[in-house]
Amino acid sequence: MSIQVTERAADHIRRSVDRHQDSIGLRLGVRTSGCSGFMYTVDYADRVDDGDTVFEQHGVKVVVDGKSLPFLEGIELDFVREGINERFAFRNPNVTAECGCGESFSI
Repeated sequence: MSIQVTERAADHIRRSVDRHQDSIGLRLGVRTSGCSGFMYTVDYADRVDDGDTVFEQHGVKVVVDGKSLPFLEGIELDFVREGINERFAFRNPNVTAECGCGESFSI
């Protein structure tokens, strides 16, 4: 199983984690929500729990829980700036549909 992190995303994660005490990296997951079924969750990872998988690239760690991992297989996590807005971009090869607002997806 793999998750790819671009250098831009790694730079953003590194800066964010450096400002958040006790964080070891980024926690990435999915939860049931929205009109298409699932949405991504992003938070600070303060620890690695049983059942978590840790991916390390470009000097940053991304922690994924076991339930989310099948939905995130092969995803590329990027960080994009569009004008004054900036956000994580998820390029997930497993997605079969997305809602119009881009907040949720289905697999």
